[in-house]
Amino acid sequence: MLTKAIHPQAPDLWAALPSELAPILRPEMNSLATQILSEIQRRIPEYARPMDDKYVHAIRRGVEEALSQFVDQIADPTAPPERCAEVHRALGKAEMHEGRSLDSLQAAYRLGARLAWRRTARIGERARVAPRTMLLLGEAIYAHIDELSALSVEGFAEAQARAAGTQARRRRRLLELLLTDPQPPHRILEEAAAAARWKWPRTVIVAALQRADQHEPHSNNPLARREALVDLECTQPHLLVPCTDDPPGDIPWEQQLTGWRMVIGPPVEISQAPHALRWARRLLELSNAGVVPNEPVLHCKDHLSSLLLLSDENLTRQIVHTRLAPLEQLKPKQQVRLAETLLAWLQTRGGAPEVAQRLRVHPQTVRYRLHQLEDLFGADLNDPQARFELEMALRAAGRLLPYGALTEEHAAGPDRRATAPMPTPAVASNGARSAEGGAT
Repeated sequence: MLTKAIHPQAPDLWAALPSELAPILRPEMNSLATQILSEIQRRIPEYARPMDDKYVHAIRRGVEEALSQFVDQIADPTAPPERCAEVHRALGKAEMHEGRSLDSLQAAYRLGARLAWRRTARIGERARVAPRTMLLLGEAIYAHIDELSALSVEGFAEAQARAAGTQARRRRRLLELLLTDPQPPHRILEEAAAAARWKWPRTVIVAALQRADQHEPHSNNPLARREALVDLECTQPHLLVPCTDDPPGDIPWEQQLTGWRMVIGPPVEISQAPHALRWARRLLELSNAGVVPNEPVLHCKDHLSSLLLLSDENLTRQIVHTRLAPLEQLKPKQQVRLAETLLAWLQTRGGAPEVAQRLRVHPQTVRYRLHQLEDLFGADLNDPQARFELEMALRAAGRLLPYGALTEEHAAGPDRRATAPMPTPAVASNGARSAEGGAT
């Protein structure tokens, strides 16, 4: 009867087993491996479906290596486990690449352990192995399976991390290609999307982001479930979100992007994504400069006219100076009064009462100012093209520079022009009315 000291500590488990067990168990291992593989395929649904020969071979090798290593460690507790360990790490990796969770593989390990224990129990009974040694042998079987199971988890996690890193790199590359102006050929974009496992949408939303001072922003992808492509680590963070059945307005931007200020572009066809990003970044610049409201979330669709007017600041300044040149001969307060009156008149195309109501001044005051404007601008006030450019100049001037600085800036030249924004005409008008006192 085979006996040996029992109740060993875990590190001494293999040393506590009689080495004479190895030659008794080894002849049974091939048939046991076949039985285990057959039962795994029969009883575990994931492995019951047809599998390719290569994967079946990998599973069989895993079972054979597990049994062989088990017997080798009984024969020699110092037997190197590296080959068996690598096989079972590979099984974990294969599960990840097959798109399965580890549940099925863990179930296979448990099933294999039960079958191995039943077989060794029969062998031990025939060989009249001492009951205490059989208890130790059962403990060794389950310890061995636990170790192999842990190795497969390790392999699965390693493959998962590598795949996530690879996919993240591929998606950042795809984002870069989609936002390159001009975009690469459509074939290259589709290949990059397929490699990144990204479903090709018809329209997208692009957003420009900026870190908010009062929060530590997310560094991961906060819109991952929407298949967003993001780059939050570059000098100008941005993201691209495919348009789905959900309206863009339903996306909880602030909740999803805590710690970020953002400018959301309008939904555009994917070929227009580079332009949408340019618009969003420009609106972010205007917001930082105080030209448009400095809010946590801005939408380009709410500021399209500002984006158009200020898309080329130098050209806009030229329009302002060209069209509003007649105002330069006046004092700053007079410039503001007449500019706001001219803009109100152009917007309403009404008489003095309508303009006066908009400006909240007396109609006689408006009549007086309109006569001044006729003297200054003459025939331009009746020319459709001139009126259009006048209104553009007035709207832009209220955002780019004070009316009263027109003469000063025009004389100073482009290198000395003020860049600080001023209030729009409607805001400036309060001071003008106070100075004027409502007099004609």
